[in-house]
Amino acid sequence: MDKYTPVLPELLAPAGDFESLRAAVDFGADAVYLGAERFGMRSSPKNFDRDTLALGVRYAHRRGVRVYLTCNILMHNGDLDALPDFFRQAQQCGVDALILTDLAALELARRTVPEMEIHISTQEGVTNSLAASVLVGMGAKRIVLARELPIEEIRQIAAALPGGAEVECFVHGSMCVSFSGRCLLSSYFTGRDANRGDCAQPCRWKYALMESTREGEYLPVEEDGEGTYILSSRDLCMIEHIPELVESGISSLKIEGRAKASYYTAVVTNAYRCALDAYRQAPSPDFRTPRWIVEELEKVSHRTYCTGYYFDSPLIRAQIHDHPGYIRGWQVAAVVERCEEGRCFVTQRNRFFDGEELEILPHGRPPFSITVHRLQDGEGNAVECAPHPMMEASFDCDFSVEPGAIVRRRNG
Repeated sequence: MDKYTPVLPELLAPAGDFESLRAAVDFGADAVYLGAERFGMRSSPKNFDRDTLALGVRYAHRRGVRVYLTCNILMHNGDLDALPDFFRQAQQCGVDALILTDLAALELARRTVPEMEIHISTQEGVTNSLAASVLVGMGAKRIVLARELPIEEIRQIAAALPGGAEVECFVHGSMCVSFSGRCLLSSYFTGRDANRGDCAQPCRWKYALMESTREGEYLPVEEDGEGTYILSSRDLCMIEHIPELVESGISSLKIEGRAKASYYTAVVTNAYRCALDAYRQAPSPDFRTPRWIVEELEKVSHRTYCTGYYFDSPLIRAQIHDHPGYIRGWQVAAVVERCEEGRCFVTQRNRFFDGEELEILPHGRPPFSITVHRLQDGEGNAVECAPHPMMEASFDCDFSVEPGAIVRRRNG
């Protein structure tokens, strides 16, 4: 009997800037999603202007990676006149698909760039097969489903879509306290509109009660000694559920994190790429993600992990965060530029020392430990420390790793 070879879903990684795009592409993404200077739901990252967008698309396409551009804020009348030029510019830069929420944006995209692929953002909050099919009938190729759906309903929606249409689902990263990101807290507290890409994340703040006649006297509401986090969600992580994801009919597995650093993008993309490839080699309902891959996701900044609502309804498990802040056990020390003649040449990101034990994460392989010996600066001078961001440095290394590999150090 021929060996069963599963059709793997696309692995879709975030890119908040060009460095993150390179990390996503180099560490195994099949596609990246990014934002321009307008109309995206993440205004805090650097994002992409026309030149860097074109550069990023060229970099990705040369390596067989697709690029999707977000245009998923809730549109007001004053936004509409600029949309046709925005869509034409995206097409000229070679963008493969537009990620849209507003029906006006969908209509204008169909008129302006009718041949461009359209994906419906999770901001639309699609939770049933009829809504998904209607949007496909309006011109969408892919529906990014609401994060609040269990995997069985995802399977049903994927199976019900017209031929060629796809579903995409988030599998890793931050989750929002509000349904499909439709939150008003940021606007209420700060005037920054979360539905137009400018969320101040007030769900992450610490809160206390104050009785109306006792102004200034705060009453603690505590889940533990650090306070309460009833508005703050855990982080999603589906790395140990690859068989269920592959067999569900999901066409694209999406990693959240356009506001995260390139180190996060590199590590998380690499983990899911390696997990999917390992499953391809040994497909089985009993497949277990190799332990080193699971442990990789503990080496990025994150909140307590959970499986979101894939297996638990929001009414049963609210996935409220129960830890006072992010878990940050590791940080990037440098990025490899090249290895030659027994030396590893790097560009520094955070300070590290001669004699220090570090870890190198290559593309598509487990990390390995090294001890820094004979640390030198960019001019070949012996130094005890690499203290300056973006400084060139090198050290002895018997292993050859590709440019872009990550050098990291344990915190503390």
